[in-house]
Amino acid sequence: MPTKTKKSKVKRKELADPADGKLGVLLPGMGGAVSTTFIAGIEAIKRGIGKPIGSLTQLGTIRLGKRTEKKVPLIKDFIPLADFSKLVFGGWDIFRDNIYEAAIKAGVLKTELLGELVGVLENIEPMPAVFDKKFVKRLNGKNVKRGKTKMDLAIQLMDDISRFKKENSLDRIVMIWCGSTETYMESSKVHSSLGKFERGLKDNDPEIPPSMIYAYAAIKSGVPYANGAPNLSADIPALTELAKVKKVPIAGKDFKTGQTLMKTILAPGLKSRMIGLSGWFSTNILGNRDGEVLDDPYSFKTKEVSKLGVLEYIFQPDLYPDLYSDYYHKVRINYYPPRGDEKEAWDNIDIFGWLGYPMQIKVNFLCRDSILAAPIVLDLVLFMDLAQRANFYGIQEWLSFYFKSPMVGENLYPEHDLSIQLMKLTNTLRYLKGEELLTHLGLDYYNLV
Repeated sequence: MPTKTKKSKVKRKELADPADGKLGVLLPGMGGAVSTTFIAGIEAIKRGIGKPIGSLTQLGTIRLGKRTEKKVPLIKDFIPLADFSKLVFGGWDIFRDNIYEAAIKAGVLKTELLGELVGVLENIEPMPAVFDKKFVKRLNGKNVKRGKTKMDLAIQLMDDISRFKKENSLDRIVMIWCGSTETYMESSKVHSSLGKFERGLKDNDPEIPPSMIYAYAAIKSGVPYANGAPNLSADIPALTELAKVKKVPIAGKDFKTGQTLMKTILAPGLKSRMIGLSGWFSTNILGNRDGEVLDDPYSFKTKEVSKLGVLEYIFQPDLYPDLYSDYYHKVRINYYPPRGDEKEAWDNIDIFGWLGYPMQIKVNFLCRDSILAAPIVLDLVLFMDLAQRANFYGIQEWLSFYFKSPMVGENLYPEHDLSIQLMKLTNTLRYLKGEELLTHLGLDYYNLV
């Protein structure tokens, strides 16, 4: 009887180009708490006065091959990522404050730390922003662009992008939306195709908010675009079409930081053990600019829809009607100025187990929203740049790990389970390097195959 021979492993060619040169980072909403915490944090890390805690690209590892091989390099040593010490920052904001001034006002980082960075932070100033108070009612700044049409504004943004690249001798650019949550809207006729959208820009269609103008300008300029807010932004047929035409990666929506991060950790655990759910009540208090914006009910609805969808897709009540077909889910966010960026979230979770007996879980999460979001911005900058160099374009679902409401392809539902999202991300990195994908099957450890 012939003996079985192991198939030889043929390593595929690496798919991503090298990360040579300087990478520009453009941030709409550059003066907000998230952007200033990110930029100041990077400058602090460059100088050795802080560490990139929370960043998968900088501190995370990736297992290669079998557990017995013990090959677990750092992700940053495994995959060709841009050197974050060579990042160059720019962006737009409706307020004229430079990054140092804006960071002081945001109140996230200590003034002593910012004092050590004042020289470099004062030199980073925002460009005039595209802004429409109709979509963010609680803010009012004077550093805004003027134009007869929304297409004029998009062209001004594209000119900004081109000038930023030239003046800083950049090789590549990534844009990450860190601006405020816009009022709720659903995809409409003007969003249905690229042709209709571009006509809408020229006709000042009221259904095109500033975030879509930024997304259009980025994609049209060949710049990868990720959306850190729950706005539709690039998540419309017109802009996904443009991303495919221009071969540009896009991703979003809404950074997954505090309460929703906890949900995507806890809910999959309950479901995996077939524990039932009667209700999940979530409430928050928050005092920064984001909290002020969300105090408007129309902006809050955008955020509410983003946060409410998580449990529905994780629990899949159509597949498990006895456990999840009749639970009550409520989300609230309350603006409380004294709290600043230090958000507090409470969750009451009513569950039931064997024979239907009820139980409860209480979660009190005191978090710092911008401290959790800043490393997400860094990772998205580096991974979106990687996607561009690997010729990945259109929706980057492998980056769902970072978003509350991940963009997905047509006829797909979003995956919210954090562990599945992480597996998808790391397997994508293995694929790009020509490494074997991980399945965790492990049967060969026990002589079963």
